[in-house]
Amino acid sequence: MELKDIIKPENLVYDKSQVQTDTIMHYCPGCSHGVVHKVIAELIGELGIQERTVGIAPVGCAVFAYNYIDVDWQEAAHGRAPAVATGVARLNPDKFVFTYQGDGDLASIGSGEIMHACNRGENILVVFINNGIYGMTGGQMAPTTLDGMVTSTTPFGRNADLNGYPMKITELIAQLPGTSYVTRQAVHNAASVRKCKRAIKKGIQNVLAKKGTSFIEVVSTCNSGWKMTPVAANKWMEDNMFPFYPLGDLKDGVKGEPVSKN
Repeated sequence: MELKDIIKPENLVYDKSQVQTDTIMHYCPGCSHGVVHKVIAELIGELGIQERTVGIAPVGCAVFAYNYIDVDWQEAAHGRAPAVATGVARLNPDKFVFTYQGDGDLASIGSGEIMHACNRGENILVVFINNGIYGMTGGQMAPTTLDGMVTSTTPFGRNADLNGYPMKITELIAQLPGTSYVTRQAVHNAASVRKCKRAIKKGIQNVLAKKGTSFIEVVSTCNSGWKMTPVAANKWMEDNMFPFYPLGDLKDGVKGEPVSKN
């Protein structure tokens, strides 16, 4: 049975982007991935760049993004999406190239790739989903896991003396001269979705204008990995994630600026 047989167009309050496929998403209820997928699909359609777009997705919950956003996709090994995107963008300078990565991917095994790609100012957009946990593989501690946060590998909470400190990867990225736009957003309510969409649109436009790397972190929930209901996960994110990972622009300038806006 197809989606059109389940959801009738006359009952929808919005028109689904033609860039978003009819495939029913597999993400857990309350997951932020589906919202961000929808926003990206809408923007690609609105900007008329579907035929020019190449997405790079590595290992993680978003590995099946090609099922939901109808553009050309290239899969990458865990953490290596920025390296693959570098090759695609350099060989196809007329394309809009973006990576879609989680924190367990980008901030851990892929930390070297993302740092050097951003430092070089590769002409790509990076969408970074930060839910503070390894969502796909069992809820293990990630580099972004908060101090004291319980995960499957830190059952008594993350201990900085033992496990190190949570990594504010976006603050590090903002210091690199190759980045032109660095921001942190969320999608937990309607207002935040609108702000995130504006941010991603700006990132896309920067890539199209050859302004170097744009980096957009989306602070997200993993209610399945956090063992919470979607409502409780949103509240926990607001109370705990946002104070440590504050929302807003960190850098808005041009490639070559060595320091962040703030």
